[in-house]
Amino acid sequence: MNKKYYFIAIGGIGMSGLAKYLLEQGYEVSGSDICESKYTEKLKNLGAEIFIGHKAENLPDDCIVVTSTAIKDSNPELKKAKELGLTIYHRSDLLAEISGDFQSKSFPSSLLPSIPMFVGYAGTHGKTTTSGFASYVLEKAGLEPSFVVGGFVPEINTNAQFANGKYFIAELDESDGTIVKYSPDITVINNIEADHLDFYIDGLDSIMETFVTFLKGLSDRAVVLANNDCQNVVKLMELYPNRNYITYGLSNADYTAKNIEYNVDNTTFDIYFKGEYLTNLKIILKGVHNVYNALAVFASLKEAGVNIEDIKEHFSTFTGMGRRFEKVAEFDGITVYDDYAHHPTEIKATLSSAESFKNNRVVAVFQPHRYTRLKNLWNEFIEAFDSADRVVVTDVYSASEDPIQGISPETFVKELSNRLNIPIEHISGDMKEFAQKLLPTLKQNDIVIGMGAGTITYLGKELLEAQKKEINIAN
Repeated sequence: MNKKYYFIAIGGIGMSGLAKYLLEQGYEVSGSDICESKYTEKLKNLGAEIFIGHKAENLPDDCIVVTSTAIKDSNPELKKAKELGLTIYHRSDLLAEISGDFQSKSFPSSLLPSIPMFVGYAGTHGKTTTSGFASYVLEKAGLEPSFVVGGFVPEINTNAQFANGKYFIAELDESDGTIVKYSPDITVINNIEADHLDFYIDGLDSIMETFVTFLKGLSDRAVVLANNDCQNVVKLMELYPNRNYITYGLSNADYTAKNIEYNVDNTTFDIYFKGEYLTNLKIILKGVHNVYNALAVFASLKEAGVNIEDIKEHFSTFTGMGRRFEKVAEFDGITVYDDYAHHPTEIKATLSSAESFKNNRVVAVFQPHRYTRLKNLWNEFIEAFDSADRVVVTDVYSASEDPIQGISPETFVKELSNRLNIPIEHISGDMKEFAQKLLPTLKQNDIVIGMGAGTITYLGKELLEAQKKEINIAN
């Protein structure tokens, strides 16, 4: 690989992970973003040169330029890179190149303890949690995994690392079709649903076509762990049966979770493989979706040759990825959680995780992410908030999209109010203004859950600032 890399929008969760990985390998890394963040600060501390603002003069003369689907052709740095004839990588090209260092050509069971192994986690939902979960378990077991994932792994407190172990763990993103560039030894397909319909204009059919292309590109010896309880994953296996599938689920699968017990502080379940009892697992994550996540991680690591006795105890200490039902603030008896849920299925799963707060009012704060997603999944979003006690909708986080006529927070609130007999409202303004307006309406013991992929992640911080301001005024 070239020794000098320049990242356009280096502060993103995916881009910053790749940049950190290269820095830890000793490569020279620089890049730009529109503002400073905790991600750019971490990269600075590792030796990266960070520019604020995208300017053509930022670009080194001789480097590989790393970009992403979000970067438009009009970006001055990308334009200069093309004028200079520099090598330009999409971030997926770089991840594919990195993962190729670990991908094995074959892996008979007698070699599993020693050969490199690339394990990838895919699907509409859960890929960040499962890839981070696997990275955490391997790290805690002393197996020194290398990984690049889409969130911060607890305790390790990073989204990427280059290490000395044989395992490379990665989150495989299907949102822009680039998943077809990867060829893991072991792949987990958590689920498949309609999403990213701004890219997949033909809907679910085109998403399935992308996954079929991905499966066709795997090596003959590759293993695919498929969620047998997801109808679309089952359909995918039927569309392309020429693959070594191992299924997992709560019934009628190779790996099954049985005797599930949901307790106040944990969830326990037994794991069977083809009817044979393997072990009991305990996790502290809430919700049946996390039973699936833990089962997928367990099965994938076992198939990768990891001794289950070396890893099982660490499942019970995984607290979840950053922005996955993450507690971010607590004041005046009010608790604020931050969650990346921006798809109806994810919102349902997040709100189901809050059902253990039986004596609290659950306030769902929803920031719609992209006008196209809100439009294409409108009915599904309307049906996603049944478990909430109150719903507050922010302005749409457009992600640079133009507004769509008839698709607005006001219209959404009106239709949602026709379905649910609970308080529902739209509060406008940036996140600081929003928090200042929301704060006086909250009550002691409220559970506030901010959900979305945009600036909603700052809700807890802004509520704390607003609360401090109120105290200062009162004094």
